[in-house]
Amino acid sequence: MEDSRQHTLFYVHDPMCSWCWGFRPTLAVLMESLPAGIQARSLLGGLAPDSDEPMSPDMQQSLQATWRRIQERLPGTRFNFDFWRNCEPRRSTYPACRAVIAARILDPDREEPMILGIQEAYYTRALNPSDDSTLVDLAGETGLDTLAFERQLHAAATERTLQREITLARTLGARSFPSLVLQTGPEKHWPIAIDYTIADNMLKQIQRHIA
Repeated sequence: MEDSRQHTLFYVHDPMCSWCWGFRPTLAVLMESLPAGIQARSLLGGLAPDSDEPMSPDMQQSLQATWRRIQERLPGTRFNFDFWRNCEPRRSTYPACRAVIAARILDPDREEPMILGIQEAYYTRALNPSDDSTLVDLAGETGLDTLAFERQLHAAATERTLQREITLARTLGARSFPSLVLQTGPEKHWPIAIDYTIADNMLKQIQRHIA
């Protein structure tokens, strides 16, 4: 058997990806069940680049239909459709991705709370994480210094990190979100099929590749 200490499970996501929100509970079970020695690493995949343009009505309808489809397939997943009435949606998720990186840079322990905060803001509180003002407020809620966070959010180093993660995700073959890719060597990358409800099905795939 190969030494599992050499293995990395990449989770490629976007905090404004609705399927990532639906996957969250099962992902948590999977991460808690990983064989000892497998390193888990999250990558921001960058679903939609920066834009100040309002989202088209067709895109809004398409995303609302996706939310409904996720609720039907994953009954425990909640969405607050007031978002579409109360906010001016933009197809722009890079700001939220940079917010996760900024939180990580300032305090690695705040990365996961920032991801959850963005998801809850978007999907249950009808707030718009495409807006910097929302992201700064969320940073304060997670316990970060809001002035330091706002500076880091717009820092060139944060943008460079996002672009590196997007490039790595594409190199790994991750073109959709969420994605899981197991690396068992420098040139050995194995896509792990996502199961939104049963973590054990993904765990079995991982175990086969490291055996």
